This record gives sequence, C-alpha cells and structure tokens, in this order.
Amino acid sequence: MRTERSRRVPHVLLLAVVFCACGESSSGTGDPLRVRVPAGAAFALVADSLAAKDIIGSPRLFRLYARVRGEATKIKPGTYEFRRESGWDHVLAELVAGNIVTERLVIPEGLRLDEIAERIAALAGVDADSLAGALRDTSLVTRFAVPGPTLEGYLYPSTYTFPLDTEADVVVEHLIDTYHQIWTAARRGMADSLGMTERQVVTLASIIETEAVLPAEMPIISAVYHNRLRIGMPLQADPTVQYALGGHRERLLYADIDRVADHPYNTYTQSGLPPGPIASPSERAIDAALSPADVDFLYFVARPDGSHIFTRTLAEHNRARAEVRRLQTSGS
Repeated sequence: MRTERSRRVPHVLLLAVVFCACGESSSGTGDPLRVRVPAGAAFALVADSLAAKDIIGSPRLFRLYARVRGEATKIKPGTYEFRRESGWDHVLAELVAGNIVTERLVIPEGLRLDEIAERIAALAGVDADSLAGALRDTSLVTRFAVPGPTLEGYLYPSTYTFPLDTEADVVVEHLIDTYHQIWTAARRGMADSLGMTERQVVTLASIIETEAVLPAEMPIISAVYHNRLRIGMPLQADPTVQYALGGHRERLLYADIDRVADHPYNTYTQSGLPPGPIASPSERAIDAALSPADVDFLYFVARPDGSHIFTRTLAEHNRARAEVRRLQTSGS
C-alpha cells in the first residue's frame, strides 16, 4: 500500500524540474513573434499558442508552472511579442503586466476628417473610405455629444498610443473624449462673453488653424476674422473654398471660387461663418478664436515663407499683394 508521502514525491520532483529548468528570465533569441491573447481565453489556449511558435517548450509544464505561481488567471488580453525559447519567468511577467504591443497614432493639427480616417483605418485595419463615410453619419453627433454638423473638427489632433488591433470605434471615442476635455469652464465662459456657440468657436478655430503657419500669428488672424464678422464683411478664407472643392490646391484660382459659388462653405460668396469646422483645430487655435488680438486689421496675405502681411485697408492690402508677388518672383 502506497503511503501519502510516496504519492506526493513524483509531484514534488516535477515541480523541482519546472522551477530549476524553466524558471528563467531570458528574453529568448531571434526576431520577435506576435501572439494574440483573446479576452477571456483559457490559459491552456495561450500556452498552446506560445508553444506553437517555439516561444516556450512543453505547454503542459508551462501551465503547471503558471498555476503553481498563481498567475494562470492573471494574464491580460492583447497582442504580445516574444522571441523563441523565452524564459518562462519572462513570458509570465509580460502576460501578467499586460505589456502588449502598441502603436502610435499621430494626428497633426488641421487635418480633415477623411485624412484622420486614413490614419485611424491604418491602425485599426479597416477600409479608410468606408470609415470616413461612417464618420460623416450625422447621427454620431448626438452619440458623441459634439456640436456638429458632423464629427469634422472634433477628432482632436494629438499623439496617441493604442494597443495593436484597437477597434476604430474605440479610437474615435478616445479622440472625441480628448476634445471634450479641452472645453473647460473657463473656455465656455469666454465663448459666452463673445456671444459665440461652441460650434462657431471650433469652426473659426479650424479656419485659423489652416491659415496660420506661424503659431504666433493665430490671434492676429483671429482678429481679422472677428473684425470682418462684426461689420458683416465676408471672411474670404481660402481654406473654406478648398474644403468646398473637396481637397487642397496649391494655388486657388478665381475659377475655383466660382465653381463652388453656391456651396455653404464658400466664404467668398456666403456671409458669416460656414456651417461647421473644416478641419480639426488644436487647443492653441481654439484659444486664438476665443482671444483675438486687439488689432483693427481686415486683410492679410501670405509671404512665401508662410508669414503674413496684415493690413487695414484695401489699398494697403493691394500693396501687400504686390510686395508678395515681388518676393515670389525674386525667390526670397
């Protein structure tokens, strides 16, 4: 008859083998291999996936090792990178810590919705055109509590880090949450003092963002538009015509303006602000829209280096345009 002690000896020896031979912290050899751990996946499935790529040896012993360590139920879902013949300590530590593969999503200031959709689609592995179309669904305005008329302007520009294979919907929600954080009580108070709605501020900020090359000029550009709005003068903002045309043109011609004369975003032919933002403005542009410089300029024209000449009268503006043409001709 086997005693209780004799029945426990093989188990103890097995654990000794596991701890002595496999409890290493080595990060393995070769190129990193990716292993996806689905949410709620059984540890046995994870061990089999690791063994299939030679990241670990025996999946059975690895499962036993993880149970003894009390970590088999602590692993986190996501996509991981391991090398072949990795030490079990290292693998478990990564799985428990959730050190998953991440990707950076960079959204520069002034991008349009379709341009942002391309970047989100690349991260999420979906079709960019389909995503852009979905993001223009006006019903999303209510869902995400933004002023509208679409999500244009509310996908906040910044640098983000997301787990690999993050769904597009999750990314969009995070970008819009970041946008909402910009609207502090102080900024809302400033908008109220100007008699502007949130949509109007973001719309103006998007125009400022796409006009300005030098951040220091944003409050001055803002002042020009505020001054024009106050006296009922058309904004005549080239970026809004570009938006109406559906894409950027290096040089905007009068024929281009005429082609979209009836478009609501053509601020040469339509008075006031356009119906909504034309791009995603930064916090800096929003602040410029809320705090225009105390100047009485009504015109500006861009120099070849992107800076602007600001003027008060049409005669001054025409002279400034002549100066810009001279600079362009001379290559200055």
